[in-house]
Order: sequence, then C-alpha cells, then structure tokens
Amino acid sequence: PNPNVDPIGACVGDRSERINSIIAELNGEKIDIIEYSEDLATFVARSLSPAPVENVQIISEGRTLAVVPDDKLSLAIGKSGQNVRLAARLAHTKIDVKSHSAYEHDYLAEQTKTQVNEAELTNLDDMFSDAE
Repeated sequence: PNPNVDPIGACVGDRSERINSIIAELNGEKIDIIEYSEDLATFVARSLSPAPVENVQIISEGRTLAVVPDDKLSLAIGKSGQNVRLAARLAHTKIDVKSHSAYEHDYLAEQTKTQVNEAELTNLDDMFSDAE
C-alpha cells in the first residue's frame, strides 16, 4: 500500500462524489467504508465501526471475541444483530460481542476458578508428598 494514498478518501472521492453516486445507484442504501487489514483482530475492530472496540481476541479458527464499552454494546450488535452479522461476513469469522463489564465479570470468574483449581492441586501434591 502506498502511504501517500488515503484509501477511504479515494473511495469517497472529492466532495463525496464517488460514494454519493454509488448510494444513488443503490437507491439510498447506507454504505460504510472500512480499511482492510490482514491482521484479523484489527479488521474485526474496524468492521464493527462506528462502535469503538476496546479489545479483540482470536478464540479459535473462525471465532473471535470483541469487547466494547458498556454503552456501545447495542451499537456494535445493531438492530436485530445486523451490524455484527455483517461484520462477521466481512471478516469471515464468528464474532462474539461482549460489553466491558460482562467481559470483566467472565474474566474474573475464570481467574477465580483457575486459582481454586491450582489451590486444589497444591493440596493434592501436599497430601501425596506427606504420604511418602
């Protein structure tokens, strides 16, 4: 990519002429232009715009998690899930969207579970080392 070229500006055109002619051809259909990125997390975040994305995690092949501010969750998901559905089609991945507070709650619950499991393993180790 040429760093001297603004790809979105080039698509929109001077005084929005290019994009307006396309919108007119599509009978007023709303069009969002986002810049492509080979980095999946970056592309997922861009595809959910205008919702600000705090964090994107690649969960597995074909599945991502996007974390958005609590007050922007409905914007990221869209009416009847349309925004996240279109973003998922663009990025070729399933996108789970969580609010910041829901993500924090789930993360803390997982951390607590891990700490409990580690404590139980330590107790088992202690029990077996005492038996020797």
